[in-house]
Amino acid sequence: MRLTRCGSRSLAARARAWGAVADRRRPGAGWLLRDDGRLPADHGGRAVDRRSARSAVAPEPRDGREAIRTLSAEIRRTIEGIAIPGDLAAAVTRALARLGGHAACAVRSSATAEDLPAASFAGQQDTYLNVVGPAAILRHVSRCWASLFTERAVTYRLRNGFGHRKARMAVAVQQMLFPQAAGVLFTAGPVTSSRRVAFVDASFGLGEALVSGLVNADVFNVRDGEVVAKAVAATQRAVHASPAGGTQEQPIDPQRQEPPALADAQAVRPARPGRRIEAHFGRPQDIEWCLADDGFQIVQSRPITTLFPIPESGDRENHVYVSVGHQQMMTDPMRPLGLSFWQLTTPAPMAEAGGRLFVDVTQRLASPASRAGLLEALGRSDPLTGDALQTILERDGFIRPPPDEGPPGPLPGGAPAPIETDPAIVTELTGRSQASIAASERDIRTKSGEALPDFIRADIQELKRILFDPRSHQVFMPAMEAAWWLNDRLQAWLREKNAADTLTQPVPRNVTSEMGLPLLDVADVIRPHPDVAAFAHHVEDEGFPGELARLSGGREARDAIEAWPDKYGMRCAGEIDITRPRWSERPATLVPVILGNIKNFEPGAGARRFEQGRQKAWAKEQDVLERLRALPDGERKSEEARRMIDRIRTFIGYREYPKYGMAISCLPSRATRTANSDRKFKIGCALLPPTVRGCVGWLIVGSLRHRRSAVHRC
Repeated sequence: MRLTRCGSRSLAARARAWGAVADRRRPGAGWLLRDDGRLPADHGGRAVDRRSARSAVAPEPRDGREAIRTLSAEIRRTIEGIAIPGDLAAAVTRALARLGGHAACAVRSSATAEDLPAASFAGQQDTYLNVVGPAAILRHVSRCWASLFTERAVTYRLRNGFGHRKARMAVAVQQMLFPQAAGVLFTAGPVTSSRRVAFVDASFGLGEALVSGLVNADVFNVRDGEVVAKAVAATQRAVHASPAGGTQEQPIDPQRQEPPALADAQAVRPARPGRRIEAHFGRPQDIEWCLADDGFQIVQSRPITTLFPIPESGDRENHVYVSVGHQQMMTDPMRPLGLSFWQLTTPAPMAEAGGRLFVDVTQRLASPASRAGLLEALGRSDPLTGDALQTILERDGFIRPPPDEGPPGPLPGGAPAPIETDPAIVTELTGRSQASIAASERDIRTKSGEALPDFIRADIQELKRILFDPRSHQVFMPAMEAAWWLNDRLQAWLREKNAADTLTQPVPRNVTSEMGLPLLDVADVIRPHPDVAAFAHHVEDEGFPGELARLSGGREARDAIEAWPDKYGMRCAGEIDITRPRWSERPATLVPVILGNIKNFEPGAGARRFEQGRQKAWAKEQDVLERLRALPDGERKSEEARRMIDRIRTFIGYREYPKYGMAISCLPSRATRTANSDRKFKIGCALLPPTVRGCVGWLIVGSLRHRRSAVHRC
């Protein structure tokens, strides 16, 4: 296949996929033409009438589909009515002569608005099969160009927010094949996402019957050169080439309707070139193939855009990954800087895919010595994750037994040594963190020039040391184990479900649950001032607190709103990604919460809710202990439960503190001015270490552990 110059490199790559990979034995069998909304200037400079084009590419008309139908038809007629420039037509004719002059061809469209991750534009434009003769082929090239403005293509682009002027069209012309069977090969499962199994869909005749939905496909699952599963569909009709050109539906002989379109030995054959094509393009492919004269030909390949990416493992073995974000209640993707910073603070490297972090737990699942502990820990944290891991274990042969190397090491921070239930331990740990932050804020003032980035990198290591201090894990892990113990035992002894939820309402030093109570107090300040509340309903600008002073009660409201971020403003939704805007940067995001508090709560609700929760937990504790004492061996059970309740109420609040400490110490406020200092620290173009993959252009400004720091993106 030979390609002429194309205005878009991506179009040329797409056309190459239509035959060049697997059909190199037939050079000159096809070529690529283009249209980018007008004919090329070097072919006469003739263009589509601009008024017609502008009408169709404007926003969707008020009278809707009928207007789109009329305007798009006008554009198609205009494009089809323009004669293809002579030198271009001559080039096409010469290429056809090398095929025999009257060879049948497929004239296929390929637009740049196809195969996007969030939308499937494939099939929106027209393709023509079994076109014979130069005049007919040139006419159908124009029709392919014009099909960029079919009613369905225009409407689909409007609905998906894809600009019409961004769409470009290539036309690939291929020598026609007349197959006895055709179909689609997926080198990965579009539904299952399996990369180890290829899926071969097959039907009789041309693939048009399959892709148009006229027939159901026979489906073969191919793994390691063998058909491991198949589903055969009874097929009554097929699409074949018409002797006069074009295609036609034909009935299939009754004796051929039940057998599959391919034998098993044939079904495995497309998978081999499919893997080579996948390796060539570097990602799983959706490949169209034809079986003609007992030979398989590849006629098209496109990426499968619906697959979630998987981490690179460097081998062909099965791997099981657990999402870090889901464990942190953060399912959105992170930016590259956020991923890189998180990697700098973890005790072991994590896998990355799709903007998310994962832990490879394959070896721990494979080893009997570590499997039970992993399943229990992750199952307690998230029952759905536990169920998924158990399902994977039940798949025969999916996880191979480990080699005789001993069991893998424990998960970071796992199995801490037991400690006494002492509130002073929590006080000591929080004090250490606060002292470290204070030292960082003090020492950074003495750094400048090349010493400043060195200080930042060293400071990140200090943060890592604090985050994974074994004493921290000795506090919150026993608290979580106590919660599990209470839920299990009280369910068994008293038929009491999830009792720990009530027994931990509220607990001391839980910075996350306490965070919402001060916003109730902010609502109390605003509630007596209707002008401030009315103003808040229309807040859009982030600088709105400065505008409150002109209103009655506005100064008090401003002071209350600005005081809250002093303690919590460095936090935000999805805060583990340091690139996320903080509440101190986007105070307007707090306004709906404050207005909801004004509407739904009475004055003084903050203090009352805390006290009510404390009393409810106390009453629940007394009720549980009393009921336990009434059971056989009740005194022992009651005393054990009391110790666990004491342990969970003493320690469980600290579980949220390491993440809070990370937010307050290392998540930057990014060029914001703080109440403590007007100074902004800068590093001239100081890039993060090489671990910041894909982040060239990200600049660190200030200390990542310093609240007066800033991150800018170039």
